[in-house]
Amino acid sequence: MFDSLISFFIIATLGAFFRWKKLGGISSDVARHVINAIVINFLLPALCFKVIATAPIDKNSVLLPASAIITILLSLLISFAIYTIIEKFTTLNKKEKGALILAASFGNVTFLGLLLLTGLYGQSAAKYVLLYDFLATTPLLWPVGATIASYYGQGQKLTFKESSKIIAELPPVWAFAAGFTANFLGIHLPNFLLKTLDIMSMAIIPLMMFSIGLALSTPKLKHAIIATPAIIIKLCLVPLIAFGTALLLGMGGLALKSTVMEAAMPTMIFTSVISSQYKLDHALSAVIIVLSTIISLITLPLISWLLRGY
Repeated sequence: MFDSLISFFIIATLGAFFRWKKLGGISSDVARHVINAIVINFLLPALCFKVIATAPIDKNSVLLPASAIITILLSLLISFAIYTIIEKFTTLNKKEKGALILAASFGNVTFLGLLLLTGLYGQSAAKYVLLYDFLATTPLLWPVGATIASYYGQGQKLTFKESSKIIAELPPVWAFAAGFTANFLGIHLPNFLLKTLDIMSMAIIPLMMFSIGLALSTPKLKHAIIATPAIIIKLCLVPLIAFGTALLLGMGGLALKSTVMEAAMPTMIFTSVISSQYKLDHALSAVIIVLSTIISLITLPLISWLLRGY
């Protein structure tokens, strides 16, 4: 795992170098927009369809998303409670509080999770990564996460209908549904299509690691201090919640390990996008993403080691 994390940081460093030098006269924001558009509209749908269409569907395919939903909701409640207390004794403002609650609860479950879990447990773990994201994280991010962001920020409030439309318009969601349909109907995918989907999927991880590097910047001291509780919640408390929830639901083996490791992932990159859209403290979100990812170099191997007997 440590080798995978080092590889991740090397690629992210190249992205930071691109940002610093403005290679080709292209701004880091433009480069990130192009990369994200390619991944979301083409590469990630290819991965979703291939994995879900060919993976065995069992009871853990239901239990894992249920465990993830419970974990995320409890994380939101705990982070809200902790930062409400902190708010009474500090100068923490609403925009900062909203960004911190989101950052403490939503993890980088697909892009970093896919890299680490497939590296640790093989390609069979990819199914659980996608189930965690598209049946738990994504459905909660827009109706719940965006509502929290609109409350603490100054953006326009998002209705349930609008959030449902956003989810329905995501290409990976359609690919995910198509994969389930193909799997349920027992459709055999031709070899050339499987090969094409495999090649497309291989590009996701390096592109997204590079994109993270494009967003790196030097954090402010105040941001680093107020981000500390959120990082502790995200990297330490949330995986503990996931472990307890998974055990209560009767999960074990690869499903349990995948659930806990996904819960232990650093802050989701997309929380920065939501913070910007709803006028939360965007810079603070970026700081938490960077710091939590760096600290996960220590926490993720430790949690993986603790899970070795399950």
